[in-house]
Amino acid sequence: MIGKILVAIDESASSEWAFDTALTMARSLKADLLLIHVLDSFSSDSPQPPCVSVDSFLMDRQNLAQSKYEQRWQQVENRYDRLLQSRQADAEAAGVAATHLQERGMPAQKICEAAKKNGVDLIVVGNRDRTNQNSISNYLVHHAPCSVTVVHPKAHYEAFLQTDVSRAVAV
Repeated sequence: MIGKILVAIDESASSEWAFDTALTMARSLKADLLLIHVLDSFSSDSPQPPCVSVDSFLMDRQNLAQSKYEQRWQQVENRYDRLLQSRQADAEAAGVAATHLQERGMPAQKICEAAKKNGVDLIVVGNRDRTNQNSISNYLVHHAPCSVTVVHPKAHYEAFLQTDVSRAVAV
């Protein structure tokens, strides 16, 4: 029996489709949703920390740079918190109980930890690149404490179907 579904949330198309898939599953299974976003400081779109200097003359400048860095992180955190709240409201409007959390760290590991800690029965995650063996979804398939469903962006799936149909017609 699936009673709790964790879905990884970010701003990608694959995440949007993963959410839609998880919501449909949760509604039909009468399961709860746990929405998670992991802030990854190593991500290319994360704020980069200021360079540290040992020269005491530059300490004021470094303190200002550190303050701006922390403000940028707070903006990123707030942006994703709003996204999580929006998805939670969407789920609740569809009649599905949902909670959300935001973590900091390595996304794949944090998702596994959250699944274990929260008694999750199924993880639903998007995948942007089917060829990347180091992807978050690949890690989850091999290390998650529960079953994992990997979904791909709808546009990618529809393009794949059209290509497949074109090949079948050409043959």
